[in-house]
Amino acid sequence: MAASSYPMTRIGGNAFNHSQSGEAEAEYDRLRDLARQEAGKRSSCFDRAHQAYERGDGAAAHQLSEEGKQHAAKMDQYNKQASDYIFRENNAPGRVADDTIDLHGQFVEEAEQILEQRIRYAQQNGQTHLHVIVGKGNHSEDHIQKIKPRVEQVCQELGLQYSTEANAGRMYINLQGGPATMSPLNSDHQGGQQGGFYQGPQQGGQQQGGYPGQQQGGNYQGGNQQNNNNDELEKLAMKLLPRILRKLDGCCTVM
Repeated sequence: MAASSYPMTRIGGNAFNHSQSGEAEAEYDRLRDLARQEAGKRSSCFDRAHQAYERGDGAAAHQLSEEGKQHAAKMDQYNKQASDYIFRENNAPGRVADDTIDLHGQFVEEAEQILEQRIRYAQQNGQTHLHVIVGKGNHSEDHIQKIKPRVEQVCQELGLQYSTEANAGRMYINLQGGPATMSPLNSDHQGGQQGGFYQGPQQGGQQQGGYPGQQQGGNYQGGNQQNNNNDELEKLAMKLLPRILRKLDGCCTVM
């Protein structure tokens, strides 16, 4: 998975595209913070696993690597909960039009999966276009839009025409294969679509009431360099551990 997503830092109220209560902001922050804590624990375990490997302690390296994987799984769970939560808050009925999806507060990989499922839903229900709120990047690192390039990539891969709207934080996608030109009737973003209000991508064949439907265990690591380095360390340790364990076989028992 590409490492171009948001770093795992506090987003807070900036993740909401509407006026929101302090309780909602705190809950979103809490979930992302928990994910970041698990990422730190994962990094620590993989660092120590590498150190154990370097000193020839294969058993300890294996144990620490397994602990790191457990923390990684918890990190994924908290990030998914945060992704679901912010999607539900930003895309509740009445907050966006039926032909619009808001990706504020999502990591890039999360936004990509949500968008792909939303496009499939729209096409299956005969919808002609989709407005995508991607944000202007005002609250991103270096004020660079990170979700918009991934939305463009998804459209290119699916052969869909797209354009940036007058509001630079919004994109228009033509789902019929023609030019990405908004008609006057749809330019106010209030053009209702056939098929009713979109309640969120499907997960396991069931609608999830406004929650994005990313698969559990997704690798939403926030794209920070430290996470990537630790992934490489884990791969190296896992590649070399079997040789170490074979040497230790017969003289010790690996728990």
